[in-house]
Amino acid sequence: MGFFESFVALRLLKGVKRQKGFLSLSTFISMAGVMVGVMALIVVIGVMTGYTQEMEKKILGINAHIVLLKKGSLFTDYKQVVQKVEALPGVSAAHPFIYTQVMVSSGEGLSGGVLRGIDPDLLTAGGPKGLRLQAGHWKDLTADIPGESPVTAIGNEMAQTLNLKVGSYLNVISPLGSRTAAGRQPSMKSFRVGAIFHTGMYEFDSGLMFLSIPRVQEFLGLGNQITGLEVQVKDIYAVGQVARVIDEKLGAPFYTKDWQTMHGPLFAALKMQKITMFIILTLIIMVAAFGIASTLFMMVMKKTKDIAILKSMGATSRSIIEIFVLNGLFIGAVGTSLGVLSGLTLCEVLQKYQFIKIPKDIYYLDTLPVQIQAMDLLAIIIAALAITLIASLYPSWQAARLNPVEGIRYE
Repeated sequence: MGFFESFVALRLLKGVKRQKGFLSLSTFISMAGVMVGVMALIVVIGVMTGYTQEMEKKILGINAHIVLLKKGSLFTDYKQVVQKVEALPGVSAAHPFIYTQVMVSSGEGLSGGVLRGIDPDLLTAGGPKGLRLQAGHWKDLTADIPGESPVTAIGNEMAQTLNLKVGSYLNVISPLGSRTAAGRQPSMKSFRVGAIFHTGMYEFDSGLMFLSIPRVQEFLGLGNQITGLEVQVKDIYAVGQVARVIDEKLGAPFYTKDWQTMHGPLFAALKMQKITMFIILTLIIMVAAFGIASTLFMMVMKKTKDIAILKSMGATSRSIIEIFVLNGLFIGAVGTSLGVLSGLTLCEVLQKYQFIKIPKDIYYLDTLPVQIQAMDLLAIIIAALAITLIASLYPSWQAARLNPVEGIRYE
């Protein structure tokens, strides 16, 4: 497209702006339609991306990248296994853990929960990285005072439900219990709250408890046994490859589960929902594209004489097509630019003030997280411009077909 086509396209647009009535209004509506479609796409895709990343961050902040288990039994001599796993490429650390379901009661009520035994070294180092303490200290969980109740950490939602605070006591009941001569018997023990944490995920904050591994082993009568190992890797997206290396190195009866496998359906559903929303909201831009096509058709009708004069002066059909395509692209580009600006502004407001609240017991999070990725933004811009370009082609082709003799016959 040369200077001639650009100059004439600009003159035609200026002519439209000076007119009063339907044509100028339709141009404005077409731009507004593209703007609203692009803005809606940016906000929705930003929220979907932010939700996925926030879920990923919180899940990996609580759970291990890879869980190493032993078929049919608990771990006994696990220290040698830890050394073997930590020596493998891609592994950053491996720690023992114990996992068991319990019932928790206090004077205010009863709640179900999950008791997780955690390595005392991790507690001394500051506890799990994905947790934020609201009260207490992680190192208090390592205290072993004879005659005193074991110290546990609970989520803030559980603390609120059972009316607990640091220093309060609660009863923990394990259905598995401990081994006796008559078999396993349910165990109940009094624990003292030493820390209250917050993750931002209702599922964890309302049902998760932490205790040092020696105290859990004593409570359940496990001796020196543990449930398995939590393995942290250097690259969370290469976790499948590292898990296969661990399986090959250790062999049966050991096996692994990585975070992508355990939470795969959730993230697959979120990805599919993001793609679906992109396709659905793109229809808004397509509706606006019909407005652009209508505007260009009206422009062709209003400028029949001008088109005929241009063709009689030597303008080619290709030049006429390029002129009206430029007009359509201008409308689309302005609408897209305004949509990007308003969408990014709205996302920034949502991220900063978090004024939209969602049910945390349904969506796990209590606010809408927003994260804009450059590739998503680029895809939205390209899609919007491509749709407006396609919408401009047919009216431009109709303008190029105009016979200059017919255009000026009755002028």
